[in-house]
Amino acid sequence: MPHTSTADTPNRRPTRRPVRSSILATSVAALALAASLVGCSGSASSTAPSPAADAPGASAATGADGGFGPAVTAEAITEDTHYDDDDLTWDAADEVNVRLADGENSTAAAGVSVDGNTVTIAAAGTYRLSGELSDGQLVVAAGEEDVVRVILDGVNLTSSTGSPFVVSTANEVLVYLEEGSTNTLTDAATYADTADDAPNAALYSKADLTIAGSGALTVKGNAYDGIVSKDGLVLAAGNVTVTAADDGIKGKDYLVLAGGRYNVTAGGDGVKATNDEEADRGWSSIYGGELAVAAGDDGVKAETLLTVHAGTVRVTESVEGLEARHITINGGTVDLTASDDGVNAAGGSSDSSGTGIAEGAGNDMPVQPPGGMEPGGTGGMGQGEEAAGDFSLTITGGALTVNAEGDGLDSNGDAVITGGTVVVHGPTNNGNGALDVNGTLTIEGGTVTAAGSAGMAQAPSESSAQSGVQISFNSAVSAGTLIQVADADGTVVASFVPAKKTASLIYSAPEIRAGDTYTVYTGGKEGSLSGATKVSSATAGDYEQGLGPGF
Repeated sequence: MPHTSTADTPNRRPTRRPVRSSILATSVAALALAASLVGCSGSASSTAPSPAADAPGASAATGADGGFGPAVTAEAITEDTHYDDDDLTWDAADEVNVRLADGENSTAAAGVSVDGNTVTIAAAGTYRLSGELSDGQLVVAAGEEDVVRVILDGVNLTSSTGSPFVVSTANEVLVYLEEGSTNTLTDAATYADTADDAPNAALYSKADLTIAGSGALTVKGNAYDGIVSKDGLVLAAGNVTVTAADDGIKGKDYLVLAGGRYNVTAGGDGVKATNDEEADRGWSSIYGGELAVAAGDDGVKAETLLTVHAGTVRVTESVEGLEARHITINGGTVDLTASDDGVNAAGGSSDSSGTGIAEGAGNDMPVQPPGGMEPGGTGGMGQGEEAAGDFSLTITGGALTVNAEGDGLDSNGDAVITGGTVVVHGPTNNGNGALDVNGTLTIEGGTVTAAGSAGMAQAPSESSAQSGVQISFNSAVSAGTLIQVADADGTVVASFVPAKKTASLIYSAPEIRAGDTYTVYTGGKEGSLSGATKVSSATAGDYEQGLGPGF
């Protein structure tokens, strides 16, 4: 039977302000990718986390994320969220202990009531749960201004009729995974209540939700979604595994990954922010930690803005790897595998077919003939697509690797690359391209390698501050074949091994000088042109060189 501590009534906090807001690839030399996995040690439940060194505004990590990638403090999150650093600080003496057991749930604890196998928390405070309900439910039904901490310390909750963990009312709820604990939430295969506003996830919250702590949580969404917040969602730490019949993890107003390890397998979208009705909502930001996604639809998605600041994102299976109206990659390691577009700055009324309709766009543009490349924003535009709209793709840093059957990098507006390392293993079909921008594609810095088909290949704008070389091969280069770019002195400046058959290549890096001649070779050994076969030469910055067969 559950019991309570002898602590006083749990503390309440003041009302908060309203919330405003296996790729086969080898990239060496100038194309080298740096993978970052930052490990940390666990921390006590009564101590707030310290940030990781590679996160924005962070210092050395002490590991509140449980050793699963970098974590940041709440103040390092530039967007306005419900999450505060003091969310992870409380007096252990104020904890209310609740022991779960089938048919034995009864309690005299303040703020906790029991009805059969339904346990309800109805007041602000910190509640430590342990035990198992093989067919029951935990409900948080607190006041509209109450802050509730639920510590999962060896909990196994299963429901045969719906969701095992529901937050119906509260200001915000913190789900804290106790260090060393293993916890499981399993929902029903079919729900008794299928109304539109009924819970539809194994962990379902109508209030702001935070997940933290260094313990482990397994979430099994057998009917619908895994984790859902109908308000804001902050993933601050934890070792969390989610499997879901539909979407894996959803926050409505926003979704933030600040640290921890999140492994998501979903029949629908993997991880996303869903508010498509408010311009300052529906955004997602990744500040640290590790996110691994295998999705039947899109991997990581936001309705408005999707930003990667740091951490590791791996989408091993998806239709589109990243999708939002505006996508910014400032740092971290991003590795995407997609059956359609790898990075798709479309959103809005776009769909999984990859057509991406730009709102307020102009007239249709003609199909680019096979074998041709055009600089700027027209070469990758296909029949039925529209002129540039209010969409953008910005890359300022980090390491991005894309393996896509559709477009590698796709923006229905402009795209700009000012830093970082970008490697694209693009499509083999001529209806898509490694780079596809409806507006202007400019490269101002960083290293960009984009390989794929030649029929819809698109080069950067000639107004780009950083020069590059483009080549279209007479015959496609087989997957796994070494491709090297050498300067006029025969010095290899770049090496690349494509994951798929490749008919075109664009390479841009700071050392490429406009007006110089560069030659592309295939085969041989890395770093040496001995035994390699000369393919063609092109003048850097002249994006009309090396086009089509017979050049």
